[in-house]
Amino acid sequence: MLGGSVSLLFAVRIFMNIPFCKMSGSGNDFIIIDNRSRLMEQVDLPAFVRAVCRRSISVGADGLILIESARTSGCDFAWRFFNADGSEAEMCGNGGRCAARYAVIQGIAGTRLSFETRAGIIHADVQNDRVKIELPSPRAIEMNLTVTVDDAPLLLHFINTGVPHVVTFVDRVDEVQVRERGKALRLHPRFQPAGANVNFAAVIGPARLAVRTYERGVEDETLACGTGSVASALIASALGRVVSPVQVTTRGGETLTVYCDNATFPFGRVYLEGAVRMVCSGEIWDEAYQ
Repeated sequence: MLGGSVSLLFAVRIFMNIPFCKMSGSGNDFIIIDNRSRLMEQVDLPAFVRAVCRRSISVGADGLILIESARTSGCDFAWRFFNADGSEAEMCGNGGRCAARYAVIQGIAGTRLSFETRAGIIHADVQNDRVKIELPSPRAIEMNLTVTVDDAPLLLHFINTGVPHVVTFVDRVDEVQVRERGKALRLHPRFQPAGANVNFAAVIGPARLAVRTYERGVEDETLACGTGSVASALIASALGRVVSPVQVTTRGGETLTVYCDNATFPFGRVYLEGAVRMVCSGEIWDEAYQ
C-alpha cells in the first residue's frame, strides 16, 4: 500500500515537471521554456516566474522566456519575456540573443531567423555561440535632461531601445553606487508610471564604453543588459563621444558590440552582438515553484 502511494506521488510530480533550458547572454541568465504546445496555459505565469527566478532556493535567473508559435507570416516563433519579478516586458536584448540560439539548437529555426516580440519583429543571425540581433528602431529619445536626486542635479539622457532606458555618464563605473543611485532614478517621478532601466556609462576609448545597469523588474544591478548597452552606445554616439561599432564592457567582464548605421537619431539599423552560453537543460520540479 505504501509503495503504491509513493508511486502515485512520484507519477504526479513527474507530470508536473516542466522541461527547461538555462542560458546566459554575457552575464544575463534566463530560464527558457518551449511553450508551443501551450504547456504553460493553465499556469499563473507571474507567480511561477517569481518563484523559479529566485536564486539559491529555485532555478534562479534574471528573467524567463516562453517560446511560442508564430502568429506572423515569415517569423519562426514568438516569445514572451518576463522579468524576475513576474512583470512582462516588451524586449530584452540579451534574452533575445539567447532565444535565437535556443531556437537553432532545438531545430525550431535556421541560423538566420526572425521572431515576434511585443516590441516588434526581431531578426537574428546565429553563428555557433555568437548571436547578432537587429533591434527595433530606437524611439522617444530625450537628450540633456536634468533631474534632482538626493537634492543634487544630475544630467542624464533617455531613450527607448525596446524598453525605456536612462543613461548618465560617469568617470569610473567601478566607483558608482549602482543599487542606490539606480533605484532612485528607476523610481524617479520623471519616468513614471513605467519607470526606466538605469545605465551608468564611462567612455574608455573612441569606440569603447564600460557600462553598469540597474534593471527594472530585477530591481538590482545585473551583470549585463543588452538593451542598456545599446542605449548607452547610441547616446554616446549622438553626443559624439564614440563611433560605431562600439565595444561595451559589461559588469560581468564580457564584451557586447553595438552597431548603428547613423551616428545620431534615428540611428538607422541597430544591432547587438555577443556570446551566448547554453548552461544546462532539465526539468523544473513542482517543489521549485512552491
